[in-house]
Amino acid sequence: MLRVVVCVSGGGTNLQAILDRVADGTIKNTQIVRVISNNPKAYALERARSAGVEGICVSPKDYAEREAFHDALLAAVQEAEPDLVVLAGFLVAIPPKMVEAFPSRIINIHPSLIPSFCGVGYYGLHVHEAALARGVKVTGATVHFVDEDMDSGPILLQKAVAVQENDTPEILQRRVMEEAEWELLPRAISLIAEGRVRVEGRKTFIK
Repeated sequence: MLRVVVCVSGGGTNLQAILDRVADGTIKNTQIVRVISNNPKAYALERARSAGVEGICVSPKDYAEREAFHDALLAAVQEAEPDLVVLAGFLVAIPPKMVEAFPSRIINIHPSLIPSFCGVGYYGLHVHEAALARGVKVTGATVHFVDEDMDSGPILLQKAVAVQENDTPEILQRRVMEEAEWELLPRAISLIAEGRVRVEGRKTFIK
């Protein structure tokens, strides 16, 4: 049984996609053991509770120093004893000590086709604003493993989404979620649960 901790900052639509796929059996041999948010008002915590999953908040506002917050976050993850940590819209830079504690066991969903529109400052609507400003015809989403740098770990899955002429950042964000994110993240977890993913250096292989 793959034990999964999901970290999320906001509404939790990606979390809901995961919970739904676990519930309907699409994702097999997997248990969501804890949901962690840095935001006490995150609706994701309510989604977790509604699904019978423990939801807790570890907020940086409760700690005088960033290092203390990082320690508390790592402790909250480790306490749940996960095999995999999933960042599903988690607006916190993962500290190196967490990457070291869970090597090749943290994945993230990013709303672009990495290496486009990624890295520091590219999150939420900012990604889609940048894509539209650049005039790209295709965008999408990426699931990647997390390393010490921002959005730079080995890529596991990607899916392209067409940009339409009258798109706004909000409309494009919704389409990328519906057509790519909500499909890719559950599939990535499923592949890992089935033992089909191998990471070698900066590349991943799916068998």
